[in-house]
Amino acid sequence: KLNNFSTHILRSILGNSLGNVSGNTSDCQPIDLPFTHRFLPTVYILVFIIGMTANVLGLRSVYRSWKKMGNINVFILNLGVADLLYVSTLPFLVSYYASDSKWRFGQTFCKITRFCFNLNLYGSIGFLTCISLYRYLGIVHTMKVMGKINTRMSVAISALVWTLVFIQILPDMFFDKSKPNSTDACYDTTTDDWIRDYLPYSMGWTVTGFVVPLLIILLCYGHIVWVLATRANVNTLLKQRCLKLVVMLTVLFSICFIPYHVFRNLNLKTRILKAEGTCHRSFDDIYVAHQVSRGLVCMNSAINPLIYLVGNDEFLMRLHDMSKRARLSLLQMSGAIIYRRPQEMDSVADTRPGAHNAVDVERN
Repeated sequence: KLNNFSTHILRSILGNSLGNVSGNTSDCQPIDLPFTHRFLPTVYILVFIIGMTANVLGLRSVYRSWKKMGNINVFILNLGVADLLYVSTLPFLVSYYASDSKWRFGQTFCKITRFCFNLNLYGSIGFLTCISLYRYLGIVHTMKVMGKINTRMSVAISALVWTLVFIQILPDMFFDKSKPNSTDACYDTTTDDWIRDYLPYSMGWTVTGFVVPLLIILLCYGHIVWVLATRANVNTLLKQRCLKLVVMLTVLFSICFIPYHVFRNLNLKTRILKAEGTCHRSFDDIYVAHQVSRGLVCMNSAINPLIYLVGNDEFLMRLHDMSKRARLSLLQMSGAIIYRRPQEMDSVADTRPGAHNAVDVERN
């Protein structure tokens, strides 16, 4: 059923032409590997620099306020750990793709690297879902959960998230990442020999690891927005914070997560169709779109630290104080400039030749 579903999506995108080329290999084009070798290393280098710096600073902020850790900050801490775990593997992937897809670090480490990517991706989605649920309970059901949600519960939920994510991605470790009798490759999914088994797994994984959390987040923030819009006694700062979080999650899911899951499964389906002798000119476009989505999805490790701005109360207050001091300094500087300018104009006027004579003439 999952295979039929992916075929239906592919036919919807390509139209009826998919059925017309069945068994025709004349349209089979080699995939655009040079694009992958140019695009992914560039993105990975940028994500490594930004993600490592931002997450280290963010975790440092969480560490400094450890004794004041709130319930959501526990999830933010786990989010940062997942991001650092993934970005630490990016130099090896840069080496792989910059070397025309030649893996030099062994198949065991290849699987560990791919495992870290999946752990970060679905761990991030899981903890973002937890943050959304906590915001929902704190705003919509404030009195019911007051005193019931504590740090110990947040730690237990975090352990549950890691366990569920681990169970979902563990089967990926048992799929081959390179061709038989070869250790040069390190595929992000699996070889063509296992692709028919991998697609149903990938589709089910997409539903449990992405679609279900997305629906939970949409329901939570849909209800939150409705409550904030109908209640007149809600704090303005709380409204702004929730709105910022909604915007950031919308950006994360729209740019990073949705394209990746759509094109990963479509690309897997096109590989199966190619193996069966079915080709289409758009298959290469789907491959390129999949590579772009891979670059976009890894950017979540650089975007996630922005959650600190609206999730970590102490970090937010510190940022607010810094911006307030910056505005005061700017006002003082502008006031000093405005005060000095008339004096400077007078001094310039006094130094011009004949300036005093002109004044004396006017007085006379």
